[in-house]
Amino acid sequence: MSDVTPVLLEVADGVATVTFNRPEAMNSLDIATKEALLARLRQVADDPTVRCVVLTGTGRAFCVGQDLKEHVALLESGATDTLFTTVEQHYNPIVTTIVGMQKPVVAAVNGVAAGAGASLAFACDLRIVADTAGFNLAFANIALSCDTGSSFTLQRLVGRAKAIELLYFPRTVKADEALTLGLATQVVPAGELSEVVTGLAARLAAGPTVALGAMRQSLAFAADHTFMEAVEFESTQMTKTGQTADHAAAVTAFLTKEKPVFEGR
Repeated sequence: MSDVTPVLLEVADGVATVTFNRPEAMNSLDIATKEALLARLRQVADDPTVRCVVLTGTGRAFCVGQDLKEHVALLESGATDTLFTTVEQHYNPIVTTIVGMQKPVVAAVNGVAAGAGASLAFACDLRIVADTAGFNLAFANIALSCDTGSSFTLQRLVGRAKAIELLYFPRTVKADEALTLGLATQVVPAGELSEVVTGLAARLAAGPTVALGAMRQSLAFAADHTFMEAVEFESTQMTKTGQTADHAAAVTAFLTKEKPVFEGR
């Protein structure tokens, strides 16, 4: 068993960077990695000092999804309970934690994002993609359905027709096409990815965290509710954000023609 930590966590200046750290396995997701990822994500979600989360990978891949070597070993051993409960025990809680964050989440896609790895990137607010990276909805190639929220997120990014095409006929969608389709927020030279994401994350971490969190939750709520329900939810979020110290500071700064300094509360 490797003693390498499969998921790294660094917190600095309000930014938590969660990094897949199995480069020799293209950052594929074995049970240990999924458990570590869930623990790290829950940790940063609950940490009030963290005002922005970045998800990225080491080596050539962002994350290629399920570790198929472990998958085959479990199939051959007859451990189907372990194999087919991983969506409920791991993938669903992981992606739910990402979507439920009360703070911005950015995917720094350093390399290929495939299967559940692509789904995790789609669950983030922004996807900053290296020009050498790409996405692959690889599920059909191994005769499995889509998971990790991609049935929800993918069609909202590219539309149902393109989503079903990408699922039925898996291929690597390179960075430039990903940008055109809406899978990527921004494409940057691979050597500049870290610098660009660092600057973007710093800007988000210096923002009005409660308001940003309320915005992402309002969009998530509106995605599967009626218009009237959506505006009612907006009202609750407006009341919530209107009571924050950041709102008070912003109003004061506006009146004095100064730039507001947000504390994330």
